[in-house]
This record gives sequence, C-alpha cells and structure tokens, in this order.
Amino acid sequence: MPLTTEATGTPVTETYWLSHAWLGTHVEPGVALDVSDGRIARVRTGVDAAPPGATALRGLTLPGLANTHSHAFHRALRSTVQVGSGTFWTWRETMYQVASRLTPDTYYALARAVYAEMALAGITAVGEFHYLHHAPGGTPYDNPNAMGEALIEAARAAGIRITLLDTAYLSAGFGSGPDDHREPDRHQARFSDGTADAWAERAALLKGDDHTVIGAAVHSVRAVPAGQLATVARWAEERQAPLHVHLSEQTAENDACLAAHGRSPARLLADHGVLGPRTTGVHNTHLTDEDIALIGSTGTGTCMCPTTERDLADGIGPAAALQQAGSPLSLGSDSHAVIDLFEEARAMELNERLRTRRRGHWTAAALLRAASADGHAALGRPGAGVLEPGAPADLVTIALDSVRTAGPVPRLAAETAVFAASAADVRHTVVAGRHLVRDGRHTLVDDVPRALAQAIAALRP
Repeated sequence: MPLTTEATGTPVTETYWLSHAWLGTHVEPGVALDVSDGRIARVRTGVDAAPPGATALRGLTLPGLANTHSHAFHRALRSTVQVGSGTFWTWRETMYQVASRLTPDTYYALARAVYAEMALAGITAVGEFHYLHHAPGGTPYDNPNAMGEALIEAARAAGIRITLLDTAYLSAGFGSGPDDHREPDRHQARFSDGTADAWAERAALLKGDDHTVIGAAVHSVRAVPAGQLATVARWAEERQAPLHVHLSEQTAENDACLAAHGRSPARLLADHGVLGPRTTGVHNTHLTDEDIALIGSTGTGTCMCPTTERDLADGIGPAAALQQAGSPLSLGSDSHAVIDLFEEARAMELNERLRTRRRGHWTAAALLRAASADGHAALGRPGAGVLEPGAPADLVTIALDSVRTAGPVPRLAAETAVFAASAADVRHTVVAGRHLVRDGRHTLVDDVPRALAQAIAALRP
C-alpha cells in the first residue's frame, strides 16, 4: 500500500533503489524507482547509491512474476504422488481424494500458505484455475461462491494479486456421439453447476477489484459439452475477461474428441468461439500442425507448465512452433510439484533443447517476458510486468551472491536468473509498492513452512 500522510491521506512517493534492474532489454546498474499510489511514478537511471530514505534492493530486480496457471489444492499432493508409478489418470485419482476433503475454511488456510510460498518465489500475481465449487456430493454452499471467495481472501492475506478463473466443469467425458457426454462421477459432482447457464449465473456473482480479476475457464473439451462452450465464451466476451482452457494435455482426450466430433479439441474450441486473443490454452501439448496454425492465427495464448508436464509424464509441448505461429507464451506452476518460475522458464528452453538437440531457442529476455509481462497479460493485467512509469509497482529481487548465482558479471544477470537461479534466491518481493518479502521473509505470514505443514496435515484422512 502507498504511504500516506496522517493529516490528508495524500499518497507520498516512496523510492526503491535497485543495485541492478532488468529493464526489458538489458541490465542497468543503479536505478531508482519512485512509487506512488501503488504504481511506478518515475524510473531514474545512473543513480550510483541509494538516495536518502530510499529502500535498497541489492541484487537483480525484475518485474514481479506471473504464475499463469495454478490449482492451489494440488500443493497438498507434493511428494505423496511420487510413490509408485502410473500415468496422469492414476495421479488424478489421488488428486480427487484431496479435493473431496476440502472445505472453505481448510481451502483458505491451504491457499493462503501456497500463495505465501509463491510470494517467497517472487510471484506477484496468480491465475487460479478454480473448479472446486460446491460441497462434496455437489450441494451448493449457502454462499454459492464460498470456495472461490476463500481463494480471493487467501491471496489478499498472502499479499499477492489473483485472477480467479472460475471454471465450467460439467461432465465426466465424451459419450458415444457429439451430443452425448457422461454425467460427472462422485468425485466430480462438487465441480459441476449442471449447465453452462447455471455456471454463468453463479460466476456472475463474483466481484473483482484492484486486487482481483474475475475470469473464466473451460476445464477441457471433455468436461464441457460442445453445445455449451459458446455460453462460457460469451460470458467472458461480455466482460472482456480472460478465458483459459486445458487444451490437448492428453492424447486420450484428443482421440476421444476426434471420435465424438470428427475434429481436434483446438478446432472444436475454435468452431464454438472459444479461441481468441483473450484466451489462453494451458499445456497445448499434443497438437497437429493445423492446431498450431489455428491457435497462432487467432492470437490465442499458450501457458506452458513444464515442471508439471514432466512430473505427470504428459509430454513436451511445441512451444517454439506455437510462438512462431503467433501464440504469446506464459508460464505456470500448475500442480505445484515445485513453485519456481525460474525453473519453469529454464525448463521450457531445456525441453526444447532435448527435443531438437539444439541450444538457444529463446533468449533470457524472452523467457523473462513469458514469466512476467506476457503472463500478466494472460491474466487480464495488461501493462503489468515491466519496470516503466505507470506500471504496477510489483518487483522481485534475486541475490547475485548466492552459491547458485555468484560469479557471472552483472551484465549477464538475466542469464544468471533464468539458467542458474531458483526461488531460493529471491530476497525481496514488492506488490503495489508494499514490501511483501523482505530479506527472504514474508511480512504477512510469519512462518510459511509451518502454515503449509499445518494446512496439508489437516487434509490427511
């Protein structure tokens, strides 16, 4: 929050001095940012030392990171799902068990801790792909948005911004023909509103503010009947809201869609008005050349989640081809196998190296943009994710003197951030000018590891 005078409440400019700053194209030493009313008011370069009264951020300061795809409750699965073997579909059964035990209160506690972990990792905004709407069995809570509002309040308590992507999840999968879908099973009953119209009516009750953007999501083509896709797309269009969708994450879903509709999931979404520049496809893993061209030509974004995609043995998506076709790239931690946007950025490049046996598909600058400005844009926050006047004063500073980052010259600090640093190197996080993480400690959540441990323990059977 901005500083104010006690007498008038008028915002007072606060100054952050950055020993090194990433300005989008290069690392600049000695930068002063004047912040007023939660936004960057002025950027001054050539400032060799911290001005009197300024807060010094030593290391490399970047725009705050955007975690474009999150399922907060999946954090409770970390390590538990690493026992034994299987596929995405066997992992999903374990996920359902955790989902069945959540209440608004326990979800708030878990999400607050998860979002605090994100702040410690330099994430200043999260896209929460939210489909856990109702009580077990599918009965709505007295407040039909109790679970979504718990997530909004959890993000507020942890100090980060949230785009709540309220998700339509209406069926268990394809049936025998294009107009036939299977009813949600007992695990999925609490995800479903029954129809897209009922989903839209409930979602319309959610309210955004400076901290919260309300968006929409189609869980997947298997979970929303084709005849109801347009309802979700229209809801987002009317509100100029971001619209996200899990797309071609699994080959089994592609095969089922082709059998039911005679077309790929990407083509099915396009035919019902879902694709477009405010839409982001999450994963976009198993695509045909026609799918890639379709996604790119419509300006539909792509959110890659490499740590989850490899954890679930999903495959490596064609990120480079998608970007070349016109699809902006963003990054997400999805199932939270780890929460580390530097690792996500690094993994996208390294995955492509493994696939092609060639290095250097993206520059460090391009990967940082995917982790910041393009991610914020995908979350309905255009203009965020840059260190420029008028942008939100959301910052993250990584150490340049840790065992991972020490040694390279400062002008290579962006390369150091992407290819060597980790979330453990984050020293400071600032959101709307407020110093949220200071010297590696969260200022609002006293003991984040303990909060995580307690919230997860409460969900064990």
